[in-house]
Amino acid sequence: MQTRLSSRLSTALLATCLSLLLQPVLAAEWQAIEQQASGQTVHFNAWGGAENTNRYIDWAATKVRERFGIKVEHVKISDAAEVVKRIQTEQEAGRTRNGSVDLLWVNGENFSTLKQQGLLYGPWAETLPNWQYVDTEKPVRQDFSETTDGLEAPWGTAQLTFIADRTSVPTPPLSAQALLALARRHPGRISYPRPPDFHGTTFLKQLLLSLGADPQVLQHPVQHADFATVTRPLWDYLDQLHPLAWRQGRAFPASSAEMHQKLADRELLLSLTFNPNEGAGLVASGQLPDTVYSFGFTNGTIGNVHFVAIPFNAGAKEAAQVFANFLLSPEAQRHKADITVWGDPSVLAADRLPAAGHTAPQAIPGALAAPVPVLPEPHASWVEVLEREWLQRYGS
Repeated sequence: MQTRLSSRLSTALLATCLSLLLQPVLAAEWQAIEQQASGQTVHFNAWGGAENTNRYIDWAATKVRERFGIKVEHVKISDAAEVVKRIQTEQEAGRTRNGSVDLLWVNGENFSTLKQQGLLYGPWAETLPNWQYVDTEKPVRQDFSETTDGLEAPWGTAQLTFIADRTSVPTPPLSAQALLALARRHPGRISYPRPPDFHGTTFLKQLLLSLGADPQVLQHPVQHADFATVTRPLWDYLDQLHPLAWRQGRAFPASSAEMHQKLADRELLLSLTFNPNEGAGLVASGQLPDTVYSFGFTNGTIGNVHFVAIPFNAGAKEAAQVFANFLLSPEAQRHKADITVWGDPSVLAADRLPAAGHTAPQAIPGALAAPVPVLPEPHASWVEVLEREWLQRYGS
């Protein structure tokens, strides 16, 4: 026993010594990256569909321009899949340098496609100085069951969250079956965004996880499963829900933003979001009343991490890394989590932050009253087949 203990202590001491020896080397390498980054322009392809997100990116761009001499151009996109196709086209055309994308906001099936086709630069993410603050208990090394392998850096966390108004829904439906029961009591006032809208597809995945007999099968590629058998409970549920839903399931809101407005107008009883802080932000901005609250299912709701990645042919790889490192800083993560700014939850571990980088959470109107268990995302390959089947069944 004494020998084993001594061996463990020696191993730990050796690891500590190696880490201390490597620190000056890593610091010098990072300093060289910062020097090369100065004067570069980062073409940051990121969703541009929300003003608060756009303003945050503008704020971050201003900071890195002032501190590192880097220019960030926000290329506003509506669908990351379109950017993936552009990168694929550049590879096919032999454009191996100075590609049109330097940094991409990405996760899920888009990351999986880029990784499998060798279209990403790296590994680089865990060499960022601010990686030391990352909460590795979160799924920062897994993206829809695909290992990240240092090819993308975490930026924020997300979790499917429902929003309701206590004046209309004093008791939240805490399961899929309770949601169906609420629809029966209030016909025409429950809905979800039309897939392939991201929120609508996530709602489908949530139901599949909630209703399926073996959720673990969803962690594997869809081709390894009996799709018809696994998804039958989902279609049976929707066949019951749609006749009770808004417009009897013959039409669906185009987005979660439209659902928020219908909730404010009392046309719908519930809205949904993939940002647990969005309800609080909507209350703070006056878009929803202070009687609004957020909730999740008792057994949990789908959650994930969203990332930034560098394409293989990026022309400003150094500046992209410096910008990604700033996005991981306690300062930037704290600013992003502010509901008056964006409200996107942090990927950092509170116990690793400098004292000035963490404040105790406070109760906020519209926010979740308590944490909701996080369910892992199904494998990325399930997205396309679920959307296709939904459109065949209900799209017309």
